[in-house]
Amino acid sequence: MNDFIDPDASEMIINKKSELPLVWFLPVIALLVSGWLIAKSYHEKGPVITISFPTAEGLEVDKTKIRYLNVEIGKVTAISISDDLKTIRVTAQMNSSAQNYLNANTSFWVVRPQVGLGGISGLSTLLSGPYIEIKPGEGSRQYDFTGLTTPPLLKSNAEGSHFILETNNLGSMKPGTPINFHGIIVGEVLSHKLSEEADAIRLTIFINKPYDQFVRKNTRFWIDSGVDLSASADGFKVRTGPLISLLSGGIAFRASVKDSSEDIRAENSIFPLYDTYTLSTEVVYQNTLKYVMYFNGSVRGLTVGAPVQLRGIPIGKVTDINLELDKKTAEIHIPVIVELEPDRIKEINNQNHISDKDIMAQLINKGLRAQLQTGSLLTGQLLVDLDFRPKSKIVLSDNHSVYPEFPTTASSLDQFTHSANIIMDKVAKLPLEGLTTEANKTLQALQGASTAATGMLATAQGTLDTADKTMASAHQLLSTLEPGSTTHYELDQLLQELTQAASSVKQLADYLEQNPSALIRGKQEQ
Repeated sequence: MNDFIDPDASEMIINKKSELPLVWFLPVIALLVSGWLIAKSYHEKGPVITISFPTAEGLEVDKTKIRYLNVEIGKVTAISISDDLKTIRVTAQMNSSAQNYLNANTSFWVVRPQVGLGGISGLSTLLSGPYIEIKPGEGSRQYDFTGLTTPPLLKSNAEGSHFILETNNLGSMKPGTPINFHGIIVGEVLSHKLSEEADAIRLTIFINKPYDQFVRKNTRFWIDSGVDLSASADGFKVRTGPLISLLSGGIAFRASVKDSSEDIRAENSIFPLYDTYTLSTEVVYQNTLKYVMYFNGSVRGLTVGAPVQLRGIPIGKVTDINLELDKKTAEIHIPVIVELEPDRIKEINNQNHISDKDIMAQLINKGLRAQLQTGSLLTGQLLVDLDFRPKSKIVLSDNHSVYPEFPTTASSLDQFTHSANIIMDKVAKLPLEGLTTEANKTLQALQGASTAATGMLATAQGTLDTADKTMASAHQLLSTLEPGSTTHYELDQLLQELTQAASSVKQLADYLEQNPSALIRGKQEQ
């Protein structure tokens, strides 16, 4: 009996032995998976960095992400106040893929919604909240950074070229100022600083592709203020630019038709920045002749830059206007320095041995003179007109200038004023009081003659009325007489004579009515 074995019990022993290894295998698998996940997580983790910002507005621990090109590469893990109590320190855990971005020139900034003249940006953060953007830079490896207060103007993926503009007038130019080409915004100002000699301001600009290919040898840049109103000897000129330039200012440029694709300028080339479009269109001539001109009278309306014309065609400009006092003679002189540009004149039968200065001397000997003329009645601006006036009286002065003197003549306005002054002087010398007395006497005599003529006209009219009545009575009497009788004949002759007399009196009355002065002067010969 003791050797009896229960079959169910033996099965239970066998089953226990078979299930024991499976139970212990599951924890091993879980341990291996956990180790693999930990290793994977550790491998994907990048370095821990710190970023200093002036404020922590909108930043949250474990929520604020760090992005590059809209791809998450890290997140904020801690926010604390720095030891100097002036900034906050943001600690961020970066991904391993961001290892190569963390260099000395890498930039960080907070992206928030912004509204400006250039448009609206960061609208996506209204729902997701602010995030930190990164712009990779070059340099040595670094893990401690100072964040930017504003986003950088040039993003890392922008393609184009940098150029330098030099100006003496910064005006409203600042980082972010747009640059337009034929009204299209194609770039912006990145920064500005003084030149090494501190005699100019240098603006660093960026032109996007493909527009940077139009920055060539003779390209001109100018300040585009939106509305450019100028007054010159040619009158008023108005130019308008894009609306954004009107609100915040801007820079525009144009390419020269003389340039080809071979004249494309290299990056960081330097260009002058002109104050206005008009200045940018002026052609610069290297071959110039400078003269000094002295004008009698006022030069009000003549400004630096005023054109010098030869028979209406510009050949130069005014470069300087001064006021001189000769203490020895107590005389005042106004030297006007002009710059003539002979290259503007097309030469025929060119003689290489004759210089431009010699040609100008020959023209002066033939009577070429300078005269001030009004360029525009609206603006009152003057210009210098050159023309041949060999018989005109020239103005010369004791020239103390380093430039040769160009003879001038009085302007037409000065001549008119001089003639008017002479006439007024002659009028002032006339015995006006005696002439006024005689004129009054003559007027009184004419008035008396007019009164007498009026009386005579009334008398003559009365006489005519009486004669008409008499003749009517005579006609009635004549009709009662026998035709052919002596009385009838004599009465008919009397009526004819009375008719002629009445006609003469009527003609005299009509003449006196039209010419009452005839009573004094008599009848004028026709």
